Amino acid sequence: MSYIKLDYTNTNIPVEDILEYKEEVKKVHQDLHAKSNDEKEFLGWLKLPTNYDKKEFTRIKKAASKIQKDSDILLCIGIGGSYLGARAVIESLTHTFYNYGKRDCPQILYAGNNLSPNYINDLIDIIGDRNISINVISKSGTTTEPAIAFRIFREFLENKYGIDEARKRIYVTTDSEKGALKTLANEEGYEAFVIPDNVGGRYSVLTAVRITSNCSSRN
Repeated sequence: MSYIKLDYTNTNIPVEDILEYKEEVKKVHQDLHAKSNDEKEFLGWLKLPTNYDKKEFTRIKKAASKIQKDSDILLCIGIGGSYLGARAVIESLTHTFYNYGKRDCPQILYAGNNLSPNYINDLIDIIGDRNISINVISKSGTTTEPAIAFRIFREFLENKYGIDEARKRIYVTTDSEKGALKTLANEEGYEAFVIPDNVGGRYSVLTAVRITSNCSSRN
């Protein structure tokens, strides 16, 4: 694994001053790792990206490959950490206007982060007749904004493709065992990925919460 290297040259902070915190930082580091196996501490991010579900990651890559082949647009439905991490990674690794112009991978669009009917209508206009898949991300499935957006675009897909084909274009990222979205995914047969119980939203950029959208956005 590569480690981050800090260049203090232009900080005007003497290295000696920084090293005064060496033992304190070491203790914090040890305390964090000592608690890492306790799911109540939400420290699962400490083991990422080296320790993850390899089988799930294989399924994610397969799903991303399918999305790249059959969709012009991947609609990422989520709010807060459920979509901002994916968006931040995509935008940091691509051209500023990557979502415009000639493309060799699906356009990534976002919904479920507000209740604006104008936004939804404009989004439907932008989608037009192009092929689309959905990745809905919600731990419970009951958060108002993404729940409403998912209901709207689920119906949109079912009207466009029929129920059976729509099911193949909906990808769910949610709790591993419980919640409204997990129940619906089981009932409808949606491809489902897991939001880890011990990884908080702001740290989940290397989990299925982000990876599906990130993998789909690039060849």
